Amino acid sequence: MARRATKIVVTLGPASSEPAVLERMIRAGVNVVRLNFSHGTAQDHIARAELVRKTAQAAGREVAIMADLQGPKIRVGKFAEGKVNLEPGAKFVLDAGRTEPGDIHAVGLDYKELPRDVKPGDSLLLNDGLIVLTVDSVKGDQIRTTVKLGGVLSNNKGINKHGGGLTAPALTAKDMEDIRTAMSFQADYVAVSFPKSATDMEMARQLCNVAAAEYRHKPALIAKIERAEAIPNLEQILKASDAIMVARGDLAVEVGNAAVPALQKRMIRMAREHDKVVITATQMMESMISAPVPTRAEVSDVANAVLDGTDAVMTSAETATGKYPVEVVQQMANICAEAEMAEDVRLDADFTGMAFSRIDQSIAMGALFTAYHLGCKAIVALTDSGSTALWMSRHRIHIPIYALTPKQATQRRMALYRNVTPLLMDQSAERDTALAEAEAHLKKRGIVASGDIYAITCGEPMGAPGGTNMLKIVRAA
Repeated sequence: MARRATKIVVTLGPASSEPAVLERMIRAGVNVVRLNFSHGTAQDHIARAELVRKTAQAAGREVAIMADLQGPKIRVGKFAEGKVNLEPGAKFVLDAGRTEPGDIHAVGLDYKELPRDVKPGDSLLLNDGLIVLTVDSVKGDQIRTTVKLGGVLSNNKGINKHGGGLTAPALTAKDMEDIRTAMSFQADYVAVSFPKSATDMEMARQLCNVAAAEYRHKPALIAKIERAEAIPNLEQILKASDAIMVARGDLAVEVGNAAVPALQKRMIRMAREHDKVVITATQMMESMISAPVPTRAEVSDVANAVLDGTDAVMTSAETATGKYPVEVVQQMANICAEAEMAEDVRLDADFTGMAFSRIDQSIAMGALFTAYHLGCKAIVALTDSGSTALWMSRHRIHIPIYALTPKQATQRRMALYRNVTPLLMDQSAERDTALAEAEAHLKKRGIVASGDIYAITCGEPMGAPGGTNMLKIVRAA
């Protein structure tokens, strides 16, 4: 398998929950498994997490687990017939007070606050923007609308407001319960749906840390950027998170499809500048839900995200319910590897005018610079927290980075970092012994051979987080 820097996140579902299928997917290149808390019970997620850990171990790979919270359910209720066909020009009522099933004239709402969030003239987009309603008037609990863009509307479809402005909080009572479930199996990442501000992320972090304390665990947090209101607050949200997800589905509905590609590029660039991780998601290989190969446009989409510098590309229904979950991963891995070969390395330009306030960060940058100009075979970081590897991974370089850590939680977290292969290794408290052990570890895996030159970073005294203060260039014995 060609070496690949970009990571692959897959969503688990009925199509990918068989141990044999999951093992084939992991061998094909899965780095992170996403558990979607919008579906299934707590018990389902606990069982799936156990399956992932067991299967990854059998495949000899380390795979991170992402718990993706549902967030506020801004949806229509159910219909008596399961669905209705809305004709353009027809009148239709969204009724927060309605308890009986919906019909061609009206439907209830899961989100009872909607009448307070809209006014005449607003556009409401249902079912990912396939149906558009224009608000005529709001009377009490009733939103009276005219169908602008018609189609089939079925049970529990989502509602967005064009331009944003829905007041639903990012974290619901269900999310708080789900955080407890996710911490019981020590999910490595928790993805927060619909955050509007840094405060939403800070609250989520507090809840996660409290729920994870008894397991002595601290998950990393991903902000899913899918609301119009999140865009002006992007920098603050980034600072309060460990990673962001370019969640192109809901985001496109709120800001318009045409605005998303430029936003994607901006988000990826900003995340890298702030030393944060970024995932590009939604419809990347959509046609492969039912076809064995992707369209040319999908190939370009994945490749462009890689060329933009995304850490990871993600699947949703393609691997959760699609017919070809293993082939999706194989195709994605090939596209990523091919796109990476065409990347420009501009390290010298990256470092122009850069100032470092931290010793460990300047060591990380020194390792990149030296390894690039010396043509090293590998860059190796002995790391406790994973910070050194994260900093190194923010810059494009065609030299593989290997992060050796004694902590399994750190190893799993680094599974999402671009161009970083995380390996578990107990580290001696004695520096020279640790360096010799690291070389033996790399040689055993065929990463370096006698005579190869590699760069290695570590900290003295060994094992102190944030203590990286040494860079050594080594010719393997």
